[in-house]
Amino acid sequence: MFDGIHPRRKLTREFKLEAVRQVALSEKPKAQLARELGVRVGQLRTWRLEFEKEAVTGIAKPDRSAAEDLEQLRRENAKLKMEIEILKKAAIYFAREAK
Repeated sequence: MFDGIHPRRKLTREFKLEAVRQVALSEKPKAQLARELGVRVGQLRTWRLEFEKEAVTGIAKPDRSAAEDLEQLRRENAKLKMEIEILKKAAIYFAREAK
């Protein structure tokens, strides 16, 4: 989220996994690690829970960007289908007129 000072960062899956690993293995307090990584403590907990759920179910949570890409592709596909229908009708119209 944009808070007026810092723009939202997209963190990679690898970054999140490494952050969760560091929290699990480090002797440092979670709050200190979170500050060093530039994230909130609650975010570290959320990532840990997501990865634990993923390990149990075997289903990875889709990236937000992947979901956005899929939605954009679906919209584009619908638009192209509409354009094809319009072009088919135009072709029929002009074929009749040429006779």
